[in-house]
Amino acid sequence: MATPTTTIRIGTRRSALALKQTDLVIATLQRAHPHVRCEVHATATMGDRDKTTPLPELGKGLWTNELEAQLIERKVDVIVHSLKDVPTTLPEGCILGAVTAREDPRDVVIFSKVHGDKYSKLVDLPEGAVVGTSSVRRAAQLRRSYPGLVFRDVRGNIETRLKKCDEEGYDAIILAAAGLLRLDFGGRIAQYLDSTTEGGGLLHAVGQGALGLEIREDDEQLKELLGAVKDTPTMTACFAERSVMRTLEGGCSVPIGVETAWVEEEEDGEKKKKLQLRVVVVSLDGRRAVDGESTLEVATLEEAEAAGTKLAQRLAGLGAQQILDDINKGRDSGAALKVGDV
Repeated sequence: MATPTTTIRIGTRRSALALKQTDLVIATLQRAHPHVRCEVHATATMGDRDKTTPLPELGKGLWTNELEAQLIERKVDVIVHSLKDVPTTLPEGCILGAVTAREDPRDVVIFSKVHGDKYSKLVDLPEGAVVGTSSVRRAAQLRRSYPGLVFRDVRGNIETRLKKCDEEGYDAIILAAAGLLRLDFGGRIAQYLDSTTEGGGLLHAVGQGALGLEIREDDEQLKELLGAVKDTPTMTACFAERSVMRTLEGGCSVPIGVETAWVEEEEDGEKKKKLQLRVVVVSLDGRRAVDGESTLEVATLEEAEAAGTKLAQRLAGLGAQQILDDINKGRDSGAALKVGDV
């Protein structure tokens, strides 16, 4: 007897990248479960509609609130998110049912075409060069290493930002590698940025490069089906990252950078796989920073969250909480959270 068809209603943002990411999830899901039929319900979220307000002023949930309302109201069954956009506290009754295998999580440098091949690395830019980003995390970290650069907000989808980079006076812009690679713009990448970058590193956003699939907690059938797209190492690492941010009460509007990797360490003659977690919290002007790192054996999501919490609490005691408290004092006016206002 043939397996009955199961229809899954998938909520996602109405952007080229979000739709591409949703297609990737659907393809993997249907390879494992040929009886599954997927309906895509695309929505323009507040973050998509408002193209002028600096992202930090829009607050948390700007990419997710409308989609989560549809999930709670049972208009969709699952949401495909860019995990870096998902607040670390979900609505009651909602959970992350799966996290997919991670695309490259690093940030990258794109140079304006007007410069030709003049620059190949961020450190090559002269003092006063204009760098575009809508992320205070990126701007704060880069100010720490490159105090002579000027940072200017840049909004829009990936194609829009690439066009602005070439035509609107930017010398370079900083974007996530994952979106560029998924949309076949990898050829524009001039330099990948990480903790080992020459001239000064840049730690990426929590969850960057991974897709998070949010479902209702009581949907047991979907929990089972999503096992086909879940990548346990990525999900474990991302839960540790999200725990860091949740403990420090941060969001997309504060400069917390992370970097995770699975490493092997020898203990008592036995090789053990451990999660290496790096975290940095930087003041908006780049003048104060607290860095931390831990390498621990974690076997469950709960252990990963505990590792993230422990490291975050240590950093808070070393001054990270004071940095974030000072940033929060400026929220009333919003000025302290704007990329270009320092």
